[in-house]
Amino acid sequence: MATARLVETKAQLETAEPPAMTLSPAAEAKLRELLHQRNIPNYGLRVFVAGGGCSGLQYGMAFEAQPREFDTVVNQNGVQLFIDPTSLMYLRGASIDFVDSLMGGGFKIDNPNAVSSCGCGHSFRTKDSASTAEGESCGSGCGCHS
Repeated sequence: MATARLVETKAQLETAEPPAMTLSPAAEAKLRELLHQRNIPNYGLRVFVAGGGCSGLQYGMAFEAQPREFDTVVNQNGVQLFIDPTSLMYLRGASIDFVDSLMGGGFKIDNPNAVSSCGCGHSFRTKDSASTAEGESCGSGCGCHS
């Protein structure tokens, strides 16, 4: 009987959908710090995708008190992410990291759905979105990368 349960558990794990988004330990710690500094400990971080940027789509983030209707809510160790359904189509499986360096730091999104991104990391495109022609400048000065 124990073998049957092990097989069933393995089959369930293989078909499980990946998390909508994840946070690195550094991003989780930075978000906790920001929420504490702003005295909004129960807020969540809205992560969204909007049209614009040099690659066609751009990331956005904002603190919000509560999720909206139809949002996907990711709770990672008490830190909440709110993602609307349209943005989730572009962000599923992405991870957020926080990088602090001499050249500047900030939140960085590693998005497996992006086929190219802007050098600054704030703009991206997917295989289904409109794109800048190869070798053509995107005009922002930050450099587009495929």
